Amino acid sequence: MKKILSLVGVSVLGGLLTLGGYKLFIEKQQPEQLAVEQVSDLPVYVPTNTTLNNSAAITPNFVEAAEKSLDAVVHVKNTAIVSAPITMGDYFFGRSQPRAQVGTGSGVIISPTGYIVTNNHVIQNANEISITLNNNKTYMAELVGTDEATDIALIKIEADEDLPFLAFGDSDNAKIGEWVLAVGNPFNLNSTVTAGIISAKSRDLSGRNTQSFIQTDAAVNPGNSGGALVNTEGNLIGINTAISSRDGSYIGYSFAVPSNIARKIVNDIMEYGNVQNGILGVVGSALNSQTAEQIGTDMTEGFYVSDVTEDTGAEKAGIKSGDIIKKIDNVEINKFSDLSGYLKTKSPNDEVKVTLIRNGNKEIVPVTLLKPSQTIIQTIGMVKNASKTDLKKFDIDYGLKIYEFDERYKAYWNREGIKEGSIVTRINGKKLYSVDDAQNAIKTRSLNEPLQIEVINSQGEKVVYNFR
Repeated sequence: MKKILSLVGVSVLGGLLTLGGYKLFIEKQQPEQLAVEQVSDLPVYVPTNTTLNNSAAITPNFVEAAEKSLDAVVHVKNTAIVSAPITMGDYFFGRSQPRAQVGTGSGVIISPTGYIVTNNHVIQNANEISITLNNNKTYMAELVGTDEATDIALIKIEADEDLPFLAFGDSDNAKIGEWVLAVGNPFNLNSTVTAGIISAKSRDLSGRNTQSFIQTDAAVNPGNSGGALVNTEGNLIGINTAISSRDGSYIGYSFAVPSNIARKIVNDIMEYGNVQNGILGVVGSALNSQTAEQIGTDMTEGFYVSDVTEDTGAEKAGIKSGDIIKKIDNVEINKFSDLSGYLKTKSPNDEVKVTLIRNGNKEIVPVTLLKPSQTIIQTIGMVKNASKTDLKKFDIDYGLKIYEFDERYKAYWNREGIKEGSIVTRINGKKLYSVDDAQNAIKTRSLNEPLQIEVINSQGEKVVYNFR
C-alpha cells in the first residue's frame, strides 16, 4: 500500500514540475497573437436546426388544403346506352343489342345543398349519373345544365344533410409559380391529391383563341377531369379539364378552367338555364414583333384592334380600328386569350374599363358589354340579328340575317339563290328571333337528328334544307 501511495505522489510531483517548466521557459517566448477577421472562400456552415426552421417557414403546408378538399371532391360515374358491335347473330336475326358504356371522372361540391360542378365531357350523353362521396355514400344525380364551349356542367344530388363543399377562389389573383393541389379520382383511385405549381395562365390549346386555361405541373390523369384545383388555402381556383399528352396520360402539364369562368357559368345556368355572354365587339390579333413592325409600333404585347363590330359596346364607346388594348379593369392584356378569358367572367350590361393606346396616348374608355348579336351556324357561316328593315324586305317579323358565308359552302348556297343578306327563319322547326334561339336549337338537337334549316331565297320563298 505504501508503494502505491509513493508512486502516485511521484507522478503528481512530476506533472507539476513539467507544467511549471512550460510556463517559465516556453510560454513567455511565444509572441502575442492579434485577433483578426479571417476571409475565406470556403462555405459558411449554418447549424442544422437553423436550416430546418427556415425551410419550414417557406415550405407550403398542403395538409390543411388537402383536408378541406378531399370530402368536397366526388367520384362521378356516367352510364350511357350505346349500340353494341354487330355480331353474326345480328345478321341472322336482324337485331343489334344496346349495351351500357360506363365512364368515370370527378366533380366538386360547391354548395351544402348538393350542387356539383364537373366537366361537360364527363357527363356527356349520360343516361344515368352516379355520385360517390369520399365517405362512400352513393347518390343519383340530376343534370342541371351544361356549357360545351367551356366544358363545364352543373349537376345536383339530394342528400339528407348538408354536404362539405369548396368555396370559389379568385383565379384572377392566382400567380405563376404559386403552389396548387389537384384533387380527383385518376384511374378510379378515389381521393387522390397531387401537388405542383401554376406554370402559365390564359393558355389556349385550341389555336382558335377560344380557351383560357390555368396550366399546372400537378399530375393529372384520366379520371381527374372535373376535379378540383385548389390553392394552399384550400380555395377552388380551377376545374381540372385536360392534359397535354401523346398517349392520354400525364407527361408534365395539365390544364384547368379558371374558377372565375366556372363560377360565372354555374351562376348563369342556375339563374337563366343557359350561359349569358357579354361581348366587347372588337376584332383583331395579339401583338408580336411581326405585327408590331407591320403597324409601326414598338409594343409587342397587347391586343391590336383591326375592326370594331357594329351595334356593339365597343362601337358605342368609341373604340376604333388601330387602338391597342393593354388592360381591361385590372387585368393585363398581353394576348387574345387574356382578353377572351376575362370577358367570359362577365355578363351582358356589365361595364368594364378598357385601357388602350391610341396614337401613342393612353386612354381609359368605359364600355358596356352587350349580348352577342352574331353566331356561326354550321354549313352556312356567320349570321346576325336582323333589323326591322332587313325583315321588312321579306314581309316577316323573325329570322337571322346571313352576314358572311363560310367559304366552303358559299358556292352551294349561291347556286340555290341564297345570298349574303338572305334570312334564316327556322332551325329544326324552331323560329329564330335572335342568335340565342339559333344556338339553343343547335344545342338541343339530338345526336342523330339532321340539321334542318329554313331560309328565304331570292324569290322570297321559304325553302327547307336538310344536312346530315
